[in-house]
Amino acid sequence: MTVSPKKSNKRNLPQINQNISYPKVRVIDTDGEQLGVMSTRDAVAIASEKELDLVLVSDKADPPVCRVMDYGKYKFEQEKRAREAKKKQHAAEVKEVKMRYQIEEHDYKVRLNQAQRFLKDGDKVKATVMFRGREIQHTNLAKELLERLAGDLEEVAEIQQRPKREGRSMMMMLSPKKAESKSKN
Repeated sequence: MTVSPKKSNKRNLPQINQNISYPKVRVIDTDGEQLGVMSTRDAVAIASEKELDLVLVSDKADPPVCRVMDYGKYKFEQEKRAREAKKKQHAAEVKEVKMRYQIEEHDYKVRLNQAQRFLKDGDKVKATVMFRGREIQHTNLAKELLERLAGDLEEVAEIQQRPKREGRSMMMMLSPKKAESKSKN
C-alpha cells in the first residue's frame, strides 16, 4: 500500500478543505457574511460549488472559524505582504566614533557630524574615548567629553548605555530617538 504525499505531510499542510479536522465549523462567505455553524463536509461542499477553498482562519474560537476563499490568491497576498514588510525593515548596525579626550574642537565637530549622520540613518553609535599611557588617570575628562557629545546629540539620540570604562578606553552607546518623540517636538 502506498501512502500519498499529502497524507504523510498532513502536519505541514495548511488547514484547507479536507485537511480541516474539526467536525463542526463556523463558515464565513467570500463577502464576509456568516453562513452559520455546519459540518466541515457541508462547508467544503459549499466552497467547491463556488470553485473556491474552505480555509481555517481561527482554530481558537469555539467552533473554529473557516472562510470560503481562493487559497492560492490568499497565500500569494500573505507572501507579498511579508516581502514588503521585510523590505521596510532596517537592521540597526553599531557604528563607532573614536576619539581621545584631548581632541581639538574641529576634530570634535567632525566626530559629532559623523555620529549625527549615523543616527539619522537609524544606526546605533558607540562613542569611544581611547587612553594611551598615563592618560588613563584622566577618566573624568573622558567622561565629560562623552557627556558633552550626548548633550550635543540629544535632539536625535538617546543614551542607551551611560559612559563606562572598559580596559584602556571609555565608551558610551547612543541609539536614535523613536519617531513618536520626534513628532512631539
